[in-house]
Amino acid sequence: MLQQLRAEVEPLKGPASLAAVTAIIPCLDEAEAIGEVVRGVLAQGVGRVVVVDGGSRDATAEAAHAAGADVIVEPRRGYGRAMMTGLAALGPDCAVVLFFDGDGSDDPGRIAAVAGPVLANEVDFVLGSRLRGAREQGSLNVSQIVAGRLAGMLIRLRYGVRFTDMSPFRAISRTALDGLGMCEESFGWNLEMQMRVAASGLRIVELPVGQRRRRGGASKVSGDLIVSARVAWVLLRTFIRIAGAVRRTAGRAGPAPRRP
Repeated sequence: MLQQLRAEVEPLKGPASLAAVTAIIPCLDEAEAIGEVVRGVLAQGVGRVVVVDGGSRDATAEAAHAAGADVIVEPRRGYGRAMMTGLAALGPDCAVVLFFDGDGSDDPGRIAAVAGPVLANEVDFVLGSRLRGAREQGSLNVSQIVAGRLAGMLIRLRYGVRFTDMSPFRAISRTALDGLGMCEESFGWNLEMQMRVAASGLRIVELPVGQRRRRGGASKVSGDLIVSARVAWVLLRTFIRIAGAVRRTAGRAGPAPRRP
């Protein structure tokens, strides 16, 4: 049985503690936000920031580079494809991979709490839950909440592991990530990772990170109940497809995420 996490995960001592963390930030047309995001992440002591630009029509790549990020342009569309491109650029000094949004909705001040337990080898995977913790009004729309709840329900039914969200704000050890066999190229990437983590019986913790309103206008995935229904349908199809290949490791049921 895994020991219970403290009520609050203490940040690691000193910015240099996060030097072995590489942050991967996929983005598209986020020139207004990406510079501030990159500076905020680096200010926490993260060793390297890799921004994967999906062929932006604005100055996203230039702003990210000016802020201190290594920028890779991936013109082929697909959220998962952008993530795979970022992973291919990881250096030998990376021990923990942090995934972060480029629109300003994730709080850099929570990075130490999310990456710290992985860096300290307390857990293998940390999911930052937007649905827990403080959220700015209007920071999440109905389709995002529905997607998180649906993903959590499906993963619990299939693998017996509880998640409350499908947040992009997450951290995983390089070793654990290399063993997952990630292959999804669509926006089902986050769902696939949580399914594979749950099936592999890795040490998991879910922490509240809340959510801020994105910088630069409404979310690219915003919409009404019709959009929510479409998102749910796509996620359900993606889950069924992935579940056929991702089976629970024999003898390792996988713990429910520990929650402070």
